[in-house]
Amino acid sequence: MRETKLKNNNQMICDLETGVCGTVEEAEMGMIDFNHPKKTINLYYVTDPICSHCWAIEPVLRRFVEQYGDYFNFHTVMGGLLEKWHDGPIDPANGIYKPADVAGHWREVGEYSRMPIDGTLMIDNPVQSSYPPSRVIKVIQKNHNDEIAYEYLRRAREALFAFNQNISDKLVMIEIVNKLGLDGEAIVNEAEQPIGQQLLNEDFALARSLGARGFPTIILINEENKGIKIVGGRPLESYVDALKQVLKKEELVPKPQPSLASLLEKEKLLFSKEIEVMYNIEKSDIQNFVKKELPPNCYQMKEVLGEAYFITAK
Repeated sequence: MRETKLKNNNQMICDLETGVCGTVEEAEMGMIDFNHPKKTINLYYVTDPICSHCWAIEPVLRRFVEQYGDYFNFHTVMGGLLEKWHDGPIDPANGIYKPADVAGHWREVGEYSRMPIDGTLMIDNPVQSSYPPSRVIKVIQKNHNDEIAYEYLRRAREALFAFNQNISDKLVMIEIVNKLGLDGEAIVNEAEQPIGQQLLNEDFALARSLGARGFPTIILINEENKGIKIVGGRPLESYVDALKQVLKKEELVPKPQPSLASLLEKEKLLFSKEIEVMYNIEKSDIQNFVKKELPPNCYQMKEVLGEAYFITAK
């Protein structure tokens, strides 16, 4: 029988000698490591539900966790941004002395980051404390897991910043928890008990021990108990470089970005900026990209404060 070898522009081959139909590279024998990297790093994300700059870094932080999360254990730590309003300055550096002062600052953050923030809530119906939603997060962590607690944090921020809801209001907290498929009334009631504040105090102590004094703060610590602290918003490369340093590696292997379909299914809601950062595309290309990546009946595109966002179709 005559040996045949077929090729096309993609370097596909069918080779009788190797018994392979595929790419040239696949015609070779070699070991493949299917193990995930051993997670030797702990990442502590010190944050708060009403932290506008934490909302602003969501696009970059999500991509970092999606692509490099196999290298570290992710821990969410509540920092206690606002216990209550009082007569003195809350954040004098940003000119914040009373709730209404927050609105303008939040709008600036939203416009700069393109993670939409309304802010008028802080004039009409201000959040009186960030402790109630923080306690809910800790109770969810205790009773369920970190992933669901982090999802609550995300939903609370969406409600507050983009959709102008008071996330310190008991009914709002219950509704957000219910939408996660949990018993909102039971969880919020437990968070109001002494255990809720006890869990929160443990996070405050951890944040202090990590040297976190502002939000957002990300601290990467290796097995030698040495680490790097990153305060404020940074580009993706800064987080990757920090991870390289604590791992003492010159190169890391990122996971491929998830498909937009799988990401939206998991996240339920994505703002245009988040998709742009995840897939390295321009704002002007967002609609064409989404149309190409998603079947038309699986999503809805909406707009808030001049920014497009995408949700799973109901």
